[in-house]
Amino acid sequence: MFIQTEETPNPNTLKFIPGVQVLEEGTVEFKDNVSAKSSNLASLIFSVNGVERVFLATEFVSVTKSNKYTWEILKPLILTAIMDHYASGKEVVEKNQTNTDVSSDEDTEVVKQIKELIDQRVRPAVAMDGGDISFCSFEDGVVTLQMKGACAGCPSSTATLKMGIENMLRHYIPEVVEVKAAEL
Repeated sequence: MFIQTEETPNPNTLKFIPGVQVLEEGTVEFKDNVSAKSSNLASLIFSVNGVERVFLATEFVSVTKSNKYTWEILKPLILTAIMDHYASGKEVVEKNQTNTDVSSDEDTEVVKQIKELIDQRVRPAVAMDGGDISFCSFEDGVVTLQMKGACAGCPSSTATLKMGIENMLRHYIPEVVEVKAAEL
């Protein structure tokens, strides 16, 4: 198995691309080894000292490390953990653990438009950087979004939210006056 790696805008996060499907759909993020119990893959990655966060998407895995460790030390250990997982034949994650932003009948037209723009224009770009973005709410003109994976805690995520996503949403949807990040 050949696993490609890519740097992300977040220097503490590296994107691992195993060349096989990771998840069928959606994403799932694990912030510690306790939350990773529902994922064999994430548990194996968390067994590497220095791993702080694991994010799984359909085609990649993003791993965030502690500042105390270097990628030169962690990268080979994480690659081994990913290969061990795929050699085991076990499920990546227990069923019904992934997150998707699907519009529901209860959504207003504005919320449906916001979700559609995020899904079609923002999510693919954010995924290229090893992350994902989820819609949280729309209240009084303010859209709240949650950055995940490499984008969570990334120094450039605020600029992405404010200058990129906010400007785009305000352009297409006049009801939007501000975009902010969800409190973690």
